[in-house]
Amino acid sequence: MAAHFKMSDLDALSYYLGIKVRQEKQSVSLGQHAYAKKLLERGVMAECKPCATPMEERLKLSKHRTTAKVDTTRYRIIVSGLRYLTHTRPNIAFAVGYVSRFMEYLREDH
Repeated sequence: MAAHFKMSDLDALSYYLGIKVRQEKQSVSLGQHAYAKKLLERGVMAECKPCATPMEERLKLSKHRTTAKVDTTRYRIIVSGLRYLTHTRPNIAFAVGYVSRFMEYLREDH
């Protein structure tokens, strides 16, 4: 015996997995403004001023540093949040990938 299902219109998708979806006639745009704001608050950076580049130019970081160790759990949470943010902000992908390299040997300058 075959089951019959009734399909209903649930309207246009507007929000999915922390990503705001805006659908127009000719385009679809995705944004994570609210998610980015929460991430800044979690990182105690909500009051920081925006900058044109996502990473300091010519920044040289190393796994072999002598600066003080920091809480790796908090750093990992923030970096994983930034990795999710790259879905709608590909301009930060390089910087996020760069800081991801230091999750095991985390120091203050990272």
